[in-house]
Amino acid sequence: MSDKLFVINDKPTIIAGPCSVESRQQLTAVADPLAADSRIGLLRCGIWKPRTHPGGFEGLGEPALQWTDEVHRQHPTLPICCEVARPEHIELCLRHEIRAIWIGARTSVNPFLVGELAEVLRGTDMAVMVKNPITPDVDLWMGAIERLLRCGLSDIAAIHRGFNTYNKFNYRNTPLWEIPIELRRRMPELPLYCDPSHIGGKRDLVASLSQMALDLHFDGLMIECHPDPDNALTDRDQQITPTQLRDMLDNLKTRKNTETGPTDLQRMREQLDLIDSQILQLLSQRMKISKDIGIIKRGHNMPIFQPQRWQQVIERQMTAARQLGLDEQFVKEITEKIHGESLRQQE
Repeated sequence: MSDKLFVINDKPTIIAGPCSVESRQQLTAVADPLAADSRIGLLRCGIWKPRTHPGGFEGLGEPALQWTDEVHRQHPTLPICCEVARPEHIELCLRHEIRAIWIGARTSVNPFLVGELAEVLRGTDMAVMVKNPITPDVDLWMGAIERLLRCGLSDIAAIHRGFNTYNKFNYRNTPLWEIPIELRRRMPELPLYCDPSHIGGKRDLVASLSQMALDLHFDGLMIECHPDPDNALTDRDQQITPTQLRDMLDNLKTRKNTETGPTDLQRMREQLDLIDSQILQLLSQRMKISKDIGIIKRGHNMPIFQPQRWQQVIERQMTAARQLGLDEQFVKEITEKIHGESLRQQE
């Protein structure tokens, strides 16, 4: 129990298992093939399931822990993990064969609740994962992790599961890869995993999102796996079978974690650095003009936001994006960010 579960190395940690434990038979049907695959590092099991709307299946609770205990006795080398949302959940996990827990996105957004969970964990050797909050806020994510660290916990990892945004585009939860990348920059010693199941929301997207995460040097993946996904009680569209998981893992490529590269790569990086510098200079010029526009608007008693002008800007940018072969959603999000900062400058 003294060895850490969550480490940074060249071999990604794979966490897999059902979104929800539905029955003893269902759990056994998924646990047995996963335990037989040496690449699976932890078995995830949904014991308590927070649902967006009331009336859905919210997990079986403590009775399901009896079945996870049975699985542990059958496969003692495969650690089991589950989500917790209340202090009493942790207390039950400590009485059963749960080696690791994760704090979900709906919980990590609440500093008071995370603090309560951290206090219950104080003095234990429980391994803990923290999923990003539902809001795209890296500081809120870090704050949840820091509360655990202050309570003396050391076996901690972060899980990127995407964010609840207004423009979801093709995903259940928008990836916003720049946020976990920023977390990695600020906390380089913290293992960082990806949950492609919750980001994509569709099983057809799990493989490509998993490869993207590995290309970004994530340290592992958490994937929802069910023996009969189409009849799952929760998240049926995003779960895959153990066989599909095995085939996917066979085809995933792990990249070399190196900072250096061929001469051509270094030259291209220098070109990118130059372009990035030019972009910042142009943004600085644009904000200075925005300030001047704000002075003129105030002098003529005009509102800062001009809806007709904004509509023209969006239409022009979308047309330019199509002509330049750029992703329209990407350009729209950048334009909205720049426009928001311009309005702030005009104030």
